[in-house]
Amino acid sequence: MRSLRRDERLTAVEMRHADIDVQSLLKRVHKSALGFAIGSTVGGAIFVLTAIHVALQVNGLPLWLLNQYFAGYEISWRGALVGLAWGFGVGFVVGWLLGFVHNFTMGFWVFIIRTKHDIARTRNFLDHI
Repeated sequence: MRSLRRDERLTAVEMRHADIDVQSLLKRVHKSALGFAIGSTVGGAIFVLTAIHVALQVNGLPLWLLNQYFAGYEISWRGALVGLAWGFGVGFVVGWLLGFVHNFTMGFWVFIIRTKHDIARTRNFLDHI
C-alpha cells in the first residue's frame, strides 16, 4: 500500500466537513402540510374577525372590502363561512407555493454544494493517470 502525498491527505477539519450530510442540514418542507397550516390560520382568522363583527355589532375594520376579493363574502354568519372557505383556499395555495419555492431553493443549494465538493475532490484527477 503506497503512502498518500500531502495534497492527497485530508486534514481533520476537512474530514469533519466531508462527513456532514448536506441533506440533513437543508431539510425539505411538506408542501401540503404547510398549505393546510397556513390555510387553516387564514381561514380561521377571517372567520373569527367576521364572527366578532357580527356578534358584537362592531364597525372597527372595513371587512366589507373582502368581498372585492372573495365572491359571496359579506359581514354576516353566512359571510363568515364563505370567508372561512375562501381564506382556507387562498392560504392553502400560498402555503403550498411557499413550500415549493423553499424545496426548490434547498434542492438547488444541495446541487451547488455537491458540485463544488465534487470539483474540489477531482481537481487533480489527471495527475494520477
